[in-house]
Amino acid sequence: MSTIDQYLSKPWLKHYQNGVPAFVEVPAKAVTQAFDEATGRAPDRPAVVFYGRRISYRELRDATDRLACALADLGVRKGDRVALYLVNSPQFIIAYFAALKCGATVTPISPVYTSHEVRFQLEDSGARAVICQDILYEKVAKSGARPDLVVVTNVGEYLPVLKRLFGTQGDVPAAPNVHWLQHLLKKYPPKPPAIAIDPMHDIAALPYTGGTTGHPKGVMLSHYNLMAAQTAAQAAFPGFELGREVILAFLPFFHIYGQVVIMLNGITQGNLLVLFTSPDTEAILAAMARYRATVFYGVPTLYEYLKDHKDTDKVNWRRLKLVLSGADTLHESTMKDWNRRTGSSIIEGYGLSETCAISHVNPLDRPKTGSFGCPVPNVLAAVMNPETREFVPLGEVGELVLSGPNVMLGYWNRPEESARAFVEAQGLRWLRTGDIVRMDDEGYFHFYDRSKDLIKYKGYSIFAKDVEDVLYGHPQVKAAGVIGVADASVGQRIKAIVVLQGDARGKVSEDEIKDYCRQQLAEYKVPHIVEFRGELPKTDVGKVSRRELRDETSP
Repeated sequence: MSTIDQYLSKPWLKHYQNGVPAFVEVPAKAVTQAFDEATGRAPDRPAVVFYGRRISYRELRDATDRLACALADLGVRKGDRVALYLVNSPQFIIAYFAALKCGATVTPISPVYTSHEVRFQLEDSGARAVICQDILYEKVAKSGARPDLVVVTNVGEYLPVLKRLFGTQGDVPAAPNVHWLQHLLKKYPPKPPAIAIDPMHDIAALPYTGGTTGHPKGVMLSHYNLMAAQTAAQAAFPGFELGREVILAFLPFFHIYGQVVIMLNGITQGNLLVLFTSPDTEAILAAMARYRATVFYGVPTLYEYLKDHKDTDKVNWRRLKLVLSGADTLHESTMKDWNRRTGSSIIEGYGLSETCAISHVNPLDRPKTGSFGCPVPNVLAAVMNPETREFVPLGEVGELVLSGPNVMLGYWNRPEESARAFVEAQGLRWLRTGDIVRMDDEGYFHFYDRSKDLIKYKGYSIFAKDVEDVLYGHPQVKAAGVIGVADASVGQRIKAIVVLQGDARGKVSEDEIKDYCRQQLAEYKVPHIVEFRGELPKTDVGKVSRRELRDETSP
């Protein structure tokens, strides 16, 4: 069997949970059709709980159709980009599907972005309209971008009556192109425009990557891409029941993980989303019990925090159908501490903006610690030598490449970068992820590092993650980030930036950290520099930002 055939034979299939198919048909329909079907199945079932306010699928559909009617009347046309500058809220869901019903493309913007960052995304995407929180309007105005249409909303509009006073209002001057959401919903009927959608080619979503190299890039996701991700996710968890799951939605919807895995999948499957504008740990734990959550989606930094939280024991985690971690690598020490504390397992998955947030997940009945799992139905995965572009034998380390119906069309207005992102092999189009992995003989994939995070020291290639994993095993280390620092004599030196546990600060020395690493790592992997800090820079979803750490040390 040739090397590529070893991957094409899908050795992971034999480890799929019972009931998970090798292939599942992806419906060639618009995302809005899936939304309408979900809202029509059980219109009186609650779709959203927002700090105590229940919103039914009927109410959600009505508001969505009214806003779609309004947007179309105000000039939004098929193919236009509509920016969503919103925190997690009913308004985000309404705006998302309303824009799609106009045939437009949604491009979510992080609420923490500065006016400079907002301007870049609005101008790069060519957004014609912006739907934003009133407290964020000032950033839009100061950005210098000039969208044709701005719709503003206050977070309090969908809070229970007694809580609406807590919805801080922003200053929004009157202007001909500025409209309030609630005024539009009262003015327009629930009659969305009749728009023909080509699911295979029409772009539904344009999320922007994190900008780890240069400017962020818009990722073109078609309706079919999103339906493929939704279909694969549903197939991967056969124990999920349509309309019966309760999901806490605190991960940000502007990020692909929250947008697709939680919001889009949750709503199109008719489930209940308990929304949070931000990840308030106490409120999340209280809601777990109050609403009897059945599914929990988190990120490693959250599990790091929860495993030591005083109220974590108040939740019966073993009752949940799924406790999943994504967006970053979960350290083995965190997994062990979590198992010990809760008696439950965290299931790791993997995905990218370019794959609609999902490509791999561990089988629920046979997860493997240290692995991000197996490809989900319909997805092909392989490992390639990033320099020769040849597939490597099973068990060898190389770049992860992916092929499947959930893989993006390309990068917005960046044909050269789009071309570099793909490679053709065996008649298939493979996405180059830039992630260094290996596949074991059972078809499980193991993450090593981002290719750009490799540290080159005296000819050795050192994975930053290898060093970080050892540091996280130190009982006095709370967080760590490892980077390479340029040094003409050796290439790069290894620098570890460490956050100690509160009671250890000032008591653990640089030499102690180096000695600890020396006991578990080859000498060439031991950090040359150890810096202690009170905190580390994080990305929007809580990852340690090695890019920011590198930027701080660049000349």
